[in-house]
Amino acid sequence: MNKLDVRGMACPLPVVQVKRALESAQGELHVLLDDGAPRENVKRFAQGRGYQVHEEQLEDGFAFTITGPGATAARESAPAPAAAAGPTVMLIGSDRMGDGPEELGRLLMKNFIMTLLDMSELPDRIFFVNTGVLLAAEGSEVVETLNELGNRGVEVLSCGICLDFFKKKETLAAGGVTNMFTIAETMLTARSVVRL
Repeated sequence: MNKLDVRGMACPLPVVQVKRALESAQGELHVLLDDGAPRENVKRFAQGRGYQVHEEQLEDGFAFTITGPGATAARESAPAPAAAAGPTVMLIGSDRMGDGPEELGRLLMKNFIMTLLDMSELPDRIFFVNTGVLLAAEGSEVVETLNELGNRGVEVLSCGICLDFFKKKETLAAGGVTNMFTIAETMLTARSVVRL
């Protein structure tokens, strides 16, 4: 069994290290990792590529046993950069739109997100980074709209590092938590990226 210890590593290193290990591993991969974003991100990454994840809680984190496709199958099933076939991605890096007055910028962003519900075509994923994560946290005027977008199939994801920085992870009220590896990989394989 191959072993990997990613405890104490900052996002996105746990996912990157697991990806590399899975590409070269034969058989099971045993991973020691911290609770929270590392646990969620590694689990989502592995399961998204067809692996089975058995988890066990330890005194100082979690242990994952990852089994499933061999290294060759993992490489073959990994999405190849094909812009024409990829998802439509929206990257929202602020809780306001434009460079004018803050109050106007927040109103514009709120109206933009609410208007998405009336569009015939929706993005496949919306990533929130920097102060954009505030839009998905409790107290935001667009939480209900983001949850409705989620119900319509839009994957709403907020950067874990950003949520930690603003101390908003416990108050995330729409969508889930993601990491910079997933954001970068998705953007590089996207059909189109809309950045706000």
